[in-house]
Amino acid sequence: MSEYLYIHPQDPQPRLIKQAVEMIRQGAVVIYPTDSGYAIGCQIGDKNSLMQICRIRDIDKDHNFTLMVRDLSELSVYARVDNQAFRLIKNNTPGGYTFILKGTKEVPKRLLNPKRKTIGLRVPANPIAQALLAELNEPLMSTSLILPGNEMAESDPYEIEQRLGNQVGVIIDGGHIGEQPTTVIDMADGDVSVLREGQGDPGPFAD
Repeated sequence: MSEYLYIHPQDPQPRLIKQAVEMIRQGAVVIYPTDSGYAIGCQIGDKNSLMQICRIRDIDKDHNFTLMVRDLSELSVYARVDNQAFRLIKNNTPGGYTFILKGTKEVPKRLLNPKRKTIGLRVPANPIAQALLAELNEPLMSTSLILPGNEMAESDPYEIEQRLGNQVGVIIDGGHIGEQPTTVIDMADGDVSVLREGQGDPGPFAD
């Protein structure tokens, strides 16, 4: 069975955050709250945990994975971004956006889109996600917890435990949260295009 941690959604307990991060470092797959439903993630270089996530979500290597980053200081390490794109991202983070960018050599090849060599990057506003990233001190490989046959990310931690309690290492209960997905902005090829409208206002990125 997975470790089930109740963490305060606005004031995360440092002891519990530390416990979750220690498990992630030891290879645990984690389910945790974000701005747009629950996400499932693992340490950036953990191949076995990535395969486990792919099995749970029934996705293949062509899936667009995302790196959750604490702030923009990590952006240039993992993605190629020009000045215009950086300004746009800076002005609209943290929040409900996922940015598609060309990955750098710091991103494991298995996480890059095989055709475009892109990676999603996201700066969450959720206090629990931010606390996890601060304690981990590196990005968290992540994807929305959208189970096979569903269109929206899971939002109820109790239901998540019922379905996945024996398939992941740790489930963080941060309360019942909204299901609206992030707005996806593609900046990989120099242009800026909105691929999906969601929680984040697409206005700043429209032509």
